[in-house]
Amino acid sequence: MTSEARFIQADRSQTRWDFMDLEGLLPPEHRARIVWSFVEDLDLSPLYEAIKSREGEPGRPPPDPAVLLALWLYATIDGVGSARHLDRLTRSDVAYRWIAGGVPLNYHGLSDFRVEHVQVLDRLLTESVTALIGEGLVSLAEIAVDGTKVRASASRGSFKTMEKLEQVEAAVEKRLTVLKAEIERDPEACSRRKKAAQERGARQVKERAARARTVLKQLRAEKKQRAKRHAAAEAKKSEVKVSLSDPEARNMRFSDGAVRPAYNAQIAAAPRKGIIISADITERRNDSGLAAPMVDNIVTRYGKTPEKLLVDSHYATCEDIAALAEHAAGSVQVFAPPPIERDDISARGLANRNRKRALEPENVKEWRSRMETEAGQEVYGRRKLIERLNAHLKNHGFGFLYVRGLMKAKAVLLLHALANNLMAGYRLRTRLS
Repeated sequence: MTSEARFIQADRSQTRWDFMDLEGLLPPEHRARIVWSFVEDLDLSPLYEAIKSREGEPGRPPPDPAVLLALWLYATIDGVGSARHLDRLTRSDVAYRWIAGGVPLNYHGLSDFRVEHVQVLDRLLTESVTALIGEGLVSLAEIAVDGTKVRASASRGSFKTMEKLEQVEAAVEKRLTVLKAEIERDPEACSRRKKAAQERGARQVKERAARARTVLKQLRAEKKQRAKRHAAAEAKKSEVKVSLSDPEARNMRFSDGAVRPAYNAQIAAAPRKGIIISADITERRNDSGLAAPMVDNIVTRYGKTPEKLLVDSHYATCEDIAALAEHAAGSVQVFAPPPIERDDISARGLANRNRKRALEPENVKEWRSRMETEAGQEVYGRRKLIERLNAHLKNHGFGFLYVRGLMKAKAVLLLHALANNLMAGYRLRTRLS
């Protein structure tokens, strides 16, 4: 007869003391260590100066800003965009636990940190790229610029007309009056706290409605200005609406033809190196005329213009091309294909076109001649590399924004730019070693 099998069963009710060596959890070449090494080299003094808790004074000390930044950079590389998800990972994932190093965290603090330091993140992007330029790994000689649409945290149903917004504000005001009266006469503390939370939620809705109404007035004024030049086209469009969830988001058409609430992220990069030089975000639906502002942004960051600017055909107007060629900080050669023109044009139309071409500035004529050569086409062909960079960002979570508002969206974009440059710079340095 066979004896009964003997084995060790799980005993989850037994209290245990576990000894853990955080340093021993990760191998020396782990990506979390690369992120932490990058953060240690950054100048984070503004973040430390903003801490109100001081030695010898009352107040609970907050988490180390370097830890918070490293966690968000590592999460961005991993494609994690939710503060709640990141909070859970700091307790369950070895790499995130190693970065946290025992620092007490919560999702609310993580969420606030991500969006409260846009200026610091912007400066860190400039300084990190400047370091790569100083090492000879990146150059401003050839820069590609492109825009990509990013889904906003709003639904199409959240877009309201002015009449609907006024109705929402009136309903919320009525609700606030009722809640305040209930709080004053309710003797139970628990109930009062519940009513206070309801009041706070209603007040936030009212504030968003007021912001949406302000934005709507601005959009109406812009529509009125456009109607002076394009009356027929504007008359065909529907009534202007604004999202109650995210008033700064706009309905934009994506590459698949669908229209969704979104922002327009603008990225300038060294295409062959995969390094993001500058990044900004706008609520504009198209990229036309944004080449010159991006060059000005680059000049502000690095004190010089790119020698060659690679953009799509609709990105730089003829006025932009002429102005960039005579930029105060240095001449910029634009490489962009001329817009496609009709072939079935009448003799009179062709004569008018040739006459307009003859009156164009010499810089614009040079651009047209440059784009007809094989060398010009070869340079422009490298612009497609920035499309790969856009795809890389979206594959790492930048396809959808978990935050609302233009400045918060910019903070997320800058985190993605820093995370991209962190890993791209590491690869470039590794190849040299």
